[in-house]
Amino acid sequence: MLSITDPIPPRRPRTGPILLGLVLGVGLGAVALSVFVHHATTGIWNGIATKVTGRPLSIDVSQPTVVSRIQRLERLETVTYSMDKVVEGDRTSSILPDFLVGDKLLLLVHGQAIAGVDLSQLKSSDVAVNGKSITVYLPPAQIFVTALDDSKTRVYSRSTGWFVQADPNLESEVRDKAEQELRSSALSAGILSTAHDNAAATLTRLLLGFGFEQVTVS
Repeated sequence: MLSITDPIPPRRPRTGPILLGLVLGVGLGAVALSVFVHHATTGIWNGIATKVTGRPLSIDVSQPTVVSRIQRLERLETVTYSMDKVVEGDRTSSILPDFLVGDKLLLLVHGQAIAGVDLSQLKSSDVAVNGKSITVYLPPAQIFVTALDDSKTRVYSRSTGWFVQADPNLESEVRDKAEQELRSSALSAGILSTAHDNAAATLTRLLLGFGFEQVTVS
């Protein structure tokens, strides 16, 4: 007995997944190359990127450009000093006792002093560029702000003599005194030295990002 069967059609290769894998591979490779070239700006990586792309990587590190970029940072705030303290103010008489004519106020103070370096004061003569090396002389550190936190500053106690009324100006005078003590306390704690050191560290990282290989900030 003869039997006739339909011929089995040949299997077609599954090109869809292969093509998709090739497209994804090429795309990921292009992204990786782009990221590498973007970040390879110094040392051996710069040389490798140059060979891969066929063109040298260059960053404008001329002295005028660097000075301009640093100046744009303006007031670089680098340290905050906080103080909690009880500050006293009073009105007294050299003749009569305080319980008769005295006026005494204790203020519970919370305040902050913010310091840093004003880079807008940087002069061209403060920056020296030699190839991939740079030296920067920072302007002096300074205290930008001393301020009391009104939400955490309050009158702790107030006592007034029998024969006088509370002086309405006493609290504002004690606040002024507290701000002066805040500034003095911050200076004694070395806020300016810390502000300078922090500014130098921040600027060093920035200049390394510009492409310099040797950075000195003082």
